[in-house]
Amino acid sequence: METGIKIAMEGQEPSNTPYRQEATGSTKLKTVGLTVRYGDALALKDVDLNVPANRVTAIIGPSGCGKSTLLRCFNRMNDLIGDAQVSGQVLFNGSDIYAPGVDATDIRYRIGMVFQRPNPFPKSVYDNTAFGPRVNGFSGDLDELVQNSLQRAALWDEVKDRLKRNALTLSGGQQQRLCIARALAVNPEVILMDEPCSALDPIATLAIEDLIRSISAQYTIIIVTHNMQQAARVSDETVFLTAGPDGAGFVVEHGNTRQIFTNPADERTEAYITGRFG
Repeated sequence: METGIKIAMEGQEPSNTPYRQEATGSTKLKTVGLTVRYGDALALKDVDLNVPANRVTAIIGPSGCGKSTLLRCFNRMNDLIGDAQVSGQVLFNGSDIYAPGVDATDIRYRIGMVFQRPNPFPKSVYDNTAFGPRVNGFSGDLDELVQNSLQRAALWDEVKDRLKRNALTLSGGQQQRLCIARALAVNPEVILMDEPCSALDPIATLAIEDLIRSISAQYTIIIVTHNMQQAARVSDETVFLTAGPDGAGFVVEHGNTRQIFTNPADERTEAYITGRFG
């Protein structure tokens, strides 16, 4: 079993922390004093958060409170934004993914992301699913891997007879499940989802929610959503963010989803969930 986070710089030894810590309830991701700026604008401030392994964590909060910014910190997508400045720590299985020399590309394979709108490549269904393994130099049975990934994404039965068809001919819900299959094909530990159902109709939304629940025992899933009912339906834990007077997002409350939605500890959480603000 490969261990540690890959180091891009020659001569540096990888961490001894194993990639996979499968025990449900153990901490998969942890932020310590996480602060993010875009230029002079403060987006997140001093976020301390523990994300448990093999559970679904929902991030909720009003627009502009930094939910998507926080999500992008977990796999270093903010590196792709020119004026983004990230300080503090993001620990993945105990190793800081922002430490000098850590390979951000490797992190993004280990911590996959599904975006708000389906974004399949203009390639066949097969080639979309096989894209990541091919880039990684996968040498096993690619047909088997593609089938297995599509099955885990609950899409195989719908596309098995049209694997060579352009993925853009699929429905929106099928495209989003294909994007999930594409993420699963590289065997990630964590899947980040940024409003994955916002562009979908109710039937497609239900299919994605069912999929999230069906794979949650094998993957750590973090979902950003504005839909309170969706957060309540799919998540085990919920994080409520809001923005302070300086515009920076911070964690108000984090706990068991049932407790957050039925007996929140902070009145700001209750006001947001009941629609009195946000």
